[in-house]
Amino acid sequence: MTHAPAAAAPPATAPAPPVLAEVVRSRFVEGHHRGSLVLLGADGGVELALGAPDVPVFPRSSNKPMQAAAVLRAGLALEGERLALAAASHSGEDFHLELVRTMLAEHGLSEDDLGTPPDLPVDKTEAEAYLASGRAPSKIAMNCSGKHTAMLAACRQNGWPTGSYLDPEHPLQRLVRTVIEEAAGEPVTAVGTDGCGAPLMAISLTGLARAFRHFVLAAPGTPERRVADAMRAHPEYVAGTRRADTWLMAGVPGTLSKTGAEAVQAVALEDGRALALKIDDGNARAVGPVMARALDLLGVKEADVVARIGRSPVLGGGAEVGEVRAAF
Repeated sequence: MTHAPAAAAPPATAPAPPVLAEVVRSRFVEGHHRGSLVLLGADGGVELALGAPDVPVFPRSSNKPMQAAAVLRAGLALEGERLALAAASHSGEDFHLELVRTMLAEHGLSEDDLGTPPDLPVDKTEAEAYLASGRAPSKIAMNCSGKHTAMLAACRQNGWPTGSYLDPEHPLQRLVRTVIEEAAGEPVTAVGTDGCGAPLMAISLTGLARAFRHFVLAAPGTPERRVADAMRAHPEYVAGTRRADTWLMAGVPGTLSKTGAEAVQAVALEDGRALALKIDDGNARAVGPVMARALDLLGVKEADVVARIGRSPVLGGGAEVGEVRAAF
């Protein structure tokens, strides 16, 4: 009698990430947001790890400080607001758009040179005002236009091709990869395409936290420290007047903060304490409460700033009936 071969064992599945935030409506918990989080102490050691912070993720716009440092390494002379805008996911406020136009003109570039897709301002209030004024989606309004302007300017300065500046094998993008790997202390494990069209390089959340720590502790005058200093001095150019990155960098001296799409966030404090997180479902409403709890665990004393960042109300009938709150 013959026997059929034994069925192959099902592939192992990774455990679900832990719940980092819960959604409370009318005192009833109606949902959860899972994710991963890492906290680093001032000495760089891991103080808390939840989920899988050593698994690679796409940091999205949280990689922008490293991209800005790369254009400085390429020899581009940027300082102050211009350098902050090179690392920005700007809100599309008029002062952002005017500086992008100015930077393009300074380097002999035009809006047509930008590889960004036409878009509306990322800030809802600004998008409504933008449309009300009769303006259409544009490459400049896209929140990454400052970064792309800086990348194009670096290409012009070095005689590199501008038409292919978003190719992962372009000299500038290879330099971006080098900066990311050095700052994170680990190799890039995957390359994709970001929403703005730029190459997107995967590292772990632990590597992302190390990178931000590296930027705030870098020696004065280095590209990394110049980026960190510009972002901290001009946080409104990194984000906007109604954005958590701005509130945190303006309200907690010496802090470097940068959000990314799909609910990524990285922060480093002046003494090297750092955090990085990702909400698994990509819902940004959970980022503020989780970040606020993480900042509290890191010992941030500016309770009013932390509370402002952590507010994520749940509405019912136009009134506040609950909140998204941290669950760890």
